[in-house]
Amino acid sequence: MTRVGLQSWASAVALGVILVAPAARADTLESALVQAYRNNPSLNAQRAAVRVTDESVPQALSGYRPRVSITATGGEVSSSTTSKTPTGPDSAIYNTMSGYNSPFSAGVTASQTLFNGFQTANKTRQAEAQVLAARAGLFNAEQTVLLNAATAYMNLLRDSAILDLQRRNVEVLREQLRQTTDRFNVGEVTRTDVAQAESSLAAGRSSVLTAQANYTASVATYRQVIGSNPGKLAPGMPVDRFSPHTLPTAISTGIAINPAVTSAQYNVDAALDAVKVAEGALYPTVSVQGNYTKNWLSTQSLSVMESYSASVLGTLSVPIYQGGSEYSLIRQAKETLGQRRLDLDTARDSVRQNVVKSWGQLDAAKANIEATNAQVQAAEIALNGVREEARVGQRTTLDVLNAQQTLVNARVAVVTAQHDRVVASYTLLAAVGRLSPQVLGLHVAPYNPTVHYQQVRDSWAGVRTPDGR
Repeated sequence: MTRVGLQSWASAVALGVILVAPAARADTLESALVQAYRNNPSLNAQRAAVRVTDESVPQALSGYRPRVSITATGGEVSSSTTSKTPTGPDSAIYNTMSGYNSPFSAGVTASQTLFNGFQTANKTRQAEAQVLAARAGLFNAEQTVLLNAATAYMNLLRDSAILDLQRRNVEVLREQLRQTTDRFNVGEVTRTDVAQAESSLAAGRSSVLTAQANYTASVATYRQVIGSNPGKLAPGMPVDRFSPHTLPTAISTGIAINPAVTSAQYNVDAALDAVKVAEGALYPTVSVQGNYTKNWLSTQSLSVMESYSASVLGTLSVPIYQGGSEYSLIRQAKETLGQRRLDLDTARDSVRQNVVKSWGQLDAAKANIEATNAQVQAAEIALNGVREEARVGQRTTLDVLNAQQTLVNARVAVVTAQHDRVVASYTLLAAVGRLSPQVLGLHVAPYNPTVHYQQVRDSWAGVRTPDGR
């Protein structure tokens, strides 16, 4: 291979080492994260799930409010009444009254619960804990989407660079085959050398096909996660500067603020309130009910023209025994509480394990970049030496091909190591619970779940959602 061709190939590969050179209007990792944060359907579905959970609070608060209903009845009534009026010991007069009328009545009933064993208060606290757990779950979903978006971006960047490397490698192998064929024609090498060059070229083409398939799959994943087709991708930068600087600090931070842990904590609170709600069934209940009814005509007597009735009554109900279901519900709620506490311990252990694992992967990725760069430098020197030795007959064509393949593998390893370095930094940031638009400094308005909550919490009536539906 000519020296000019070697320099051209080395320059092309150097571009592959930095993954993909930024174009004038390149997509950036930050812009991809913004698109995913705005448009990812699974994340938007999780936001809708939080809004659904918000409605459990006004439903619980309705226990404090009165219940009012209006009733009205009317229709046609046919009535006949026969009465007996004694006129003597053995005589009487019979009077019959019959006819039709159209009775109508209207009334209003209002009832208010005064005490129900603190069930309303406990249901409200339970609903509020469920809302907080849903918000933590939303934050966890946001972290997952951002991590998936960063991974999809870096995967596409890596596979694009590897595809470019493999294509350029095929060009070099094709040139190597041409030169070997020319040397065979003048009797400098044997037919075996030509066959070895042809075999290497075929293997290179196979590697291109594999790289193309990986690139196509990464494009599809990018489109699914980010929500748009990729353009020219700029290099991604690691974000471990936002993570704690020591492993013990990372572990304590993850246990304290990771949304998986906070969600489990709120689930414990909700389960504790559920126990209190179940226990409220053993307490007496006190309620008051007012009723007013106005009647025009009557279904019982043709002589009644109108009447009304009004009442205000208090009711005290003391449960004595209800078949034992109330005691079963209390025991069931207590077992659920125990389960939620175990889930909290599991979440903490899982977060600890993920932080330690991510920390180790990040350290390994940093060291691997240095190792693979050194590997590339050594492989370049070795390839140049083997080429020069082959010129004077001290090396075979196979030695040159092997050295060239070693260099290509080393450059692929550098690309992979740079990819792993960035992905590992995002993975660690997610493990400690800090992978958010605010921490990353993304130019996007963060979704605030408290806005919808405040809009519906104290709503007494209305069927329209805050967005107008």
